[in-house]
Order: sequence, then C-alpha cells, then structure tokens
Amino acid sequence: MEKLSVVIITFNEERNIAKCLDSVHDVADEIIVVDSFSTDQTEAICLKYSKVRFSQHAFKGFGAQKQFATDLAKNDWVLSIDADETLTKTLQDEIRSVLNAESPFDSYSIKRQTNYLGRTLRYCGMHTEKHVRLFHKKKAKFSDHQVHEHIVSTNVSALKNPMIHFPYQSIAHHVDKINNYTSMYSSKRSITPFQVITKVPIRFLTIYFFKLAILDGYAGFIWAMMGSYYSFLKYVKLSERRQLLRND
Repeated sequence: MEKLSVVIITFNEERNIAKCLDSVHDVADEIIVVDSFSTDQTEAICLKYSKVRFSQHAFKGFGAQKQFATDLAKNDWVLSIDADETLTKTLQDEIRSVLNAESPFDSYSIKRQTNYLGRTLRYCGMHTEKHVRLFHKKKAKFSDHQVHEHIVSTNVSALKNPMIHFPYQSIAHHVDKINNYTSMYSSKRSITPFQVITKVPIRFLTIYFFKLAILDGYAGFIWAMMGSYYSFLKYVKLSERRQLLRND
C-alpha cells in the first residue's frame, strides 16, 4: 500500500483545524501543516497530533503556499485538503482503495459538499463542484495562481465519495473572506463602469435562477447575494487599481 502525505495550509484556523485533522488522521501517514503565522491557537491545536509536521512560511498566494507544503511531503501520494474541509468515512475508505492498488492515474478529483448557514447546499451550482486533491506529486503540481489555484495534471480520474466543506463561520466571516480574496485577484482585462454595473446583477441572477439557488431556500438566497457581492468587489478593485496605475 502506498503511503500518503496530507498537506494543509492554515491561517487562524482554530475553529476548523481539529475537525479537519480528525478526519484525515487515520488515512494519513504524515500530515504537513504550513501555517502563515497564525495569531490564534492553530499551532497549539496542530501540535497535539502526533502525525503533524508543523512549519510556518510567509504567504505569497494559495498556489505557491500549497506547492511549498507539497514539496515538504515525504511520500509520493499527496492529499491536499483545506482546514475548513473534512473527509467522510466513505471517502477515507475510497482513498485507501486507491493507495492499495497500482493506480493508472496521476491524480483524482473529489466532489465537495458545502455546508452554509447550517445547511448542505444542494444546488447553487455547488452540487457539481469537484477539485483535484489526491495526486502523485512527481506527476502533478499546483498552479501559481494567487487565488483559485488548481492542480495541473493531465491523467485525472474521479472519486465517487465527497468531502464536506465548511467555508464560513458566519456572515461576517464570509464578507471578510470575500474582501481578502478580491484584494488578491488580478487580471489583464480592462474593466469599464458599464461592465461593473451589468455583471453584478447578472451574477446574482445566474446563481439564484440558472444554478437553482432558489431551491436552497434562505441559505441559497444569501449565497447568491454574496456571489454577486464578490463580483462587485472584484471588478471595482480591479478598476481602482488600474486608475491608480494610470495616475502614477
């Protein structure tokens, strides 16, 4: 059976990290935690787990940070999981089956179920969400995107069982994350005021009606509103940065 390294990047994840570590502990041979100098109890919690190798590294973007963590892994097979995610028991068993066989694939995508405001989102476009997370580190690597990073791999299969995602502890936490992510977003596209005005309501309508967030009730409505708010901040910040560069 192949050995598995689990890699996790953290920053102030004291509310999530124990649940995440508990879910990967039995399937992992080692757990690499790379922390961006948390100011809460993240480190203390991580050090309670015997399999955890904890280190700190300055954050320069999600892609670079996750690749740094991957490079620390002793084993060829790596599972990348976020601190606000957990493995289900059925997914743990499926991962063991992959490691127990001689896999013809370089990487595997995993479905993700999102829990938002205490409810599992069944629609909102989230029911089809999947990401490559289990991979052979000599045959796949992270992109260097600051946000929305992904595994670069050509020989990909899919696992059947999902992981569970708990992305936001509260509405305030959701707003804070949106603010942070949109500040890191970059694009070479020019953004006009007209595009800002039109893209935001289109984003809401797309999530709420076409991606069927309306069927997720109140949680779906809030999710759609936050999605449009994300688009709004992303585009106005890009526009603002371009204006500042022109003024310089």
